[in-house]
Amino acid sequence: MMIQLAFDRMTIDEAIQLGQRVREYVDWMEVGTSLIKEFGMESIKALREAFPDKTIVADMKTFDNARYEFDLCYASGADVATVMGAAPTVTIDVCMEVAAQRGKRVMVDLLNTPVPHLESIYRYKEAILCAHVSKDQQEIAGERQSLEWLTQIQRIGTDGPRLALAGGITADDLFALSRVKPYVVIIGSAITNAEDPVAQARKIRETADALKGEMLCE
Repeated sequence: MMIQLAFDRMTIDEAIQLGQRVREYVDWMEVGTSLIKEFGMESIKALREAFPDKTIVADMKTFDNARYEFDLCYASGADVATVMGAAPTVTIDVCMEVAAQRGKRVMVDLLNTPVPHLESIYRYKEAILCAHVSKDQQEIAGERQSLEWLTQIQRIGTDGPRLALAGGITADDLFALSRVKPYVVIIGSAITNAEDPVAQARKIRETADALKGEMLCE
């Protein structure tokens, strides 16, 4: 269970400063969609330079123009870039092709992806599939991660794509979510908006490590 820290709705400098404070507790650093939209590829380049030892995720949420966008992300230093699961199949195909050519990875964001369409996405064995509850769903509709929904995609595992979880996740959620054995847990505001981000990052790391030990024993 790796921890991915998402930087959103802040400046590049703020993201780097916060990342430096909590870097020992997280595995992957995410250049959030808002950073990319506001600051462009410079946001990816800056985090790549600041955190050479971390996996850098560019949350592009690509829906079209896949080759151009993924080439930009990877050339700017991203190790992983995201494409929407609801995108045309040809778009996801191109993302996988570009990633393979560059020795990089693809995360498929399942936000609003129809359940029947998931069947076609499972064939991307090298991808990471992200079960995502959006900001608007969290902040306006009050929605949270649902184990009922996650159980539908629980067969993602050793014989298929790996699973990432995102959407308002806190340390207190990890025990329940560990039932679906996520490969990556994406944490945003639980750390970035915390009164003490370092303490929260440490708590999340310690909880994840304890649960990882339990998962390995199952």
